[in-house]
Amino acid sequence: MKHPYLNDDHEIFRQSLRKFLEKEAYPFYEQWEEERLIPRNLWTKMGEQGFLCPDLDEKYGGSGVDWGFSVVINEELERVGSGLVGIGLHSDIVVPYINAFGTDEQKQRWLPRCVTGELISAIAMTEPGTGSDLANIKTTARLDGNHYILNGQKTFITNGIQSDLILVACKTDPNAVPKHKGVSLLIVERNTPGFSRGRKLNKVGLH
Repeated sequence: MKHPYLNDDHEIFRQSLRKFLEKEAYPFYEQWEEERLIPRNLWTKMGEQGFLCPDLDEKYGGSGVDWGFSVVINEELERVGSGLVGIGLHSDIVVPYINAFGTDEQKQRWLPRCVTGELISAIAMTEPGTGSDLANIKTTARLDGNHYILNGQKTFITNGIQSDLILVACKTDPNAVPKHKGVSLLIVERNTPGFSRGRKLNKVGLH
């Protein structure tokens, strides 16, 4: 597909990525689908080649390039199969939240490891009784001193089963009017006390 915003640099990048995927992804994709899991070593290999979070500033390990490179990455991953959609979610949805709204300390602590693939991120919005209707989510976060006490369940979370950094949509003000004004985003690290995962769901379609 021809895009007016992609130039020769993007196409050179595409060929490099396609060559990488022909070696590291295409031969194994059906196995990954059967296992319902993308292995961590693909994440770290992509990080080594600069295929994760390419738009991030160089001080965090990114390349500081335009979003056309993310378009190329997502197009080429989709050629392999939709099961790789979690990589785009990591680079283009979760990491930009941290980059835009995180503190300097948070960005220094997390972003470089997101770029290398050492940290896999997810965003937890959907709940067992609430689809994408975020105004009516039941997960709450109550401030207790310097910490939030987070209570709730999430489901169908892309990258959820192996994520290290989870952006959680929750209610910090359950009485807000309108309701969406009471929704906040908190980051939960995988080893946070009280955090646990359920089983890998046997889904139809996108595992």
